Amino acid sequence: MLSEQSTPVIRTTLPVVGAAIGDIAELFYTKLFDDRPELRRDLFNRGNQASGEQQKALAGSIAAFASMLVEHPEARPDAMLARIANKHASLGITSDQYKLVHQHLFSAIGDVLGEAVTDEVAAAWDEVYWLMANALIAIEARLYQGSGTAEGEIWHQMEIAERREETPDTVSLVLRHADGRPTGSFRPGQYISVQVQLPDGARQIRQYSLSCAPGSPQWRITVKRVHGAATPEGEVSSWLHEHARVGHNLTVSAPFGDLVLPEAEGPLLLVSAGVGVTPMLAMLNHLATEATSRLVTVVHADRTPVDHAHREEQHRLVQALPNATLHLWYEEPGAEVRPEASTGRADVTTLDLPMGITAYLCGPLPFMRAVRSDLLRRGLPAASIHYEVFGPDLWLGGE
Repeated sequence: MLSEQSTPVIRTTLPVVGAAIGDIAELFYTKLFDDRPELRRDLFNRGNQASGEQQKALAGSIAAFASMLVEHPEARPDAMLARIANKHASLGITSDQYKLVHQHLFSAIGDVLGEAVTDEVAAAWDEVYWLMANALIAIEARLYQGSGTAEGEIWHQMEIAERREETPDTVSLVLRHADGRPTGSFRPGQYISVQVQLPDGARQIRQYSLSCAPGSPQWRITVKRVHGAATPEGEVSSWLHEHARVGHNLTVSAPFGDLVLPEAEGPLLLVSAGVGVTPMLAMLNHLATEATSRLVTVVHADRTPVDHAHREEQHRLVQALPNATLHLWYEEPGAEVRPEASTGRADVTTLDLPMGITAYLCGPLPFMRAVRSDLLRRGLPAASIHYEVFGPDLWLGGE
């Protein structure tokens, strides 16, 4: 909780800092990478840095956290903190790095706001930063402990046991330990990080959802190739499509992620678009393995049936559940004649959804925002709608 002396200072200065937070975040990263260039090369997503998405995500998280402290002091933005902490753990972030971030962030604040940063203002925002940082450090410590790894020691080698072309732009990779050890457990919906060394020597990291059942003897990830040769985006997905072959080793992390199915019995709504189907596959695999009788409504949207990765598998898994239904939407359905397939964009307002349903969303951000808005208008509580963002979370504070 923010102290009594800092609360009025943050409330007064939040509009000013909020208006400048984008410039502050951009300057922060410049200072950080000038001091520690290896972080840009081997830790941060160069594509997101080039597009500005990482800067926007940092700015959004700080502004949202500060606003929560002054507007809702009785609450904590647990969903936001959990998403950030899981992403940090999947990158191997350590607690000592928060001191480095503090150094360059507050240097950037001073440079951007100048004389407006009095000692009182600096002290208040310093308190905000460490409240957020210490909350994240505590969550990340529990995540490392839960994964059975020391802080930051998340990486290990796994062998590619199988490669399958799922669509023209999507490939699935089955991973195993070369020595036959079990792959380890994970919760349905979680992801792993994959680290690859690129031709320029950089070791870039990306996250991919595990799309198999949690109890499987092997793991599976599904990689969609991101086109955009004019920017660094797509570096890792392109490398995996071109170089990842059966028998090769990949450097991967322990599983993390907070979009997971709880142990409950209530009805479920699983909504995905594009490669966002992958965490839903893990959930469906888990539900099928458990032989659940839960009411499960599955929605997927794609451009065409040919672009729908794991289409037949998703259909089989839904059929295996006694109380599950599948609803598909394709912008260009072609010859698709299945009764569950419709033309156009996904429309959850047309579905018969039971009371007490919990929704899980994964796909492009505009898609999820539209679905979430439709569900809220139908009366579904915000707390019952969960989502996964591939990349920096630009939806922070939108709970």
